[in-house]
Amino acid sequence: MSDDPRRDGIGGHERPADNHSKADRWTQGPDMSTYQSAPEMPGKAGDSAETLRERQRLAQIEMMDRWVGGVLTEQRRSRRWKLFFRLIILFLVLSLIAAVVYSAFWAGSGGAAPMQRHLAIVEVKGVIASDAPANAERIIKGLERAWDSENASAIVLHIDSPGGSPVQSQRIYAEIMRLREQGDKPILAVIEDIGASGAYYIASAADEIIASPASLVGSIGVIYASFGFQDAISQIGIERRVLTAGENKAFLDPFQPLDEGAEAFWESVLTQTHQQFINDVRAGRGDRLSDQSDIFSGLIWSGEQGLELGLVDHLASLEEVARDLVGEASWEDYTPRLDPFDRLTRRFTQMAAETLGLTVSNSPLRYQAQ
Repeated sequence: MSDDPRRDGIGGHERPADNHSKADRWTQGPDMSTYQSAPEMPGKAGDSAETLRERQRLAQIEMMDRWVGGVLTEQRRSRRWKLFFRLIILFLVLSLIAAVVYSAFWAGSGGAAPMQRHLAIVEVKGVIASDAPANAERIIKGLERAWDSENASAIVLHIDSPGGSPVQSQRIYAEIMRLREQGDKPILAVIEDIGASGAYYIASAADEIIASPASLVGSIGVIYASFGFQDAISQIGIERRVLTAGENKAFLDPFQPLDEGAEAFWESVLTQTHQQFINDVRAGRGDRLSDQSDIFSGLIWSGEQGLELGLVDHLASLEEVARDLVGEASWEDYTPRLDPFDRLTRRFTQMAAETLGLTVSNSPLRYQAQ
């Protein structure tokens, strides 16, 4: 008998090796049944056809359940992301509403006045018009706030404007002259790039006008500009239909010729408005104005030329003015802040009117440099 433990029985046949006694890298390892990707056979040997069909049906149901579960999980994940983005949008909308409300009811009224001496700035930027940021109501409100500030050494109209509406300019001019007559604190006009026409009208009411050598000042005149389309519409076969009560009601209609009588009348309106401009500039500037004849001709001058003509008192910058008056380049802006919602609605209204061909300006006359 052999001593070999692997041999047993007649003939000494070799027994299979014990799996636990010797590791086999091909047979040993993790249980493959744990992997979901290895599908089981729908049946076993000896099962009937009906049993096989039942097992196959159950396997399909199980697979469908797993698919439906995955779809539901993905939908829940998608809903969570949608909810997250909706909350973000809601937060942004509420933040915008809060900013509009704050600007309309708190920020526009101004905070506590600075305790140290300073220049009180009121901005006059862009075209002067009732529907523009540089409108009479806003600028006058800024002037009143600056005037009431006890620590303001002077009020500075910080001007960078080509002019605009005669009526808006006259309203601001009148308010500056009223404050100037009280004599409580000086009112200065500091011109940046341009202070022409209606903007110069406003500046002439100040105690002093200060500009840079290259600033543009003057343009003391009135303008009306339009087009004549009567020949154009006749060439393309368009008939203009206008019904009026009053024979001169449509005398500025660009689709009708301007006859000599209407032109003479309109010239008289321009001349009268121009004379109002001249009289107010003379009242504000007094004897400082030069006797040069073309000073009121509508010409625009540099700051250096304006100094020679008496249109400007000094050549300096805003920083230099602040250092002279308060010892440092420091100032506070008293211009009321613009309501973002109001700016948006005004801009939308203006764009809609321009698209529809409606008149945006309230007056065809302009104190404005071209």
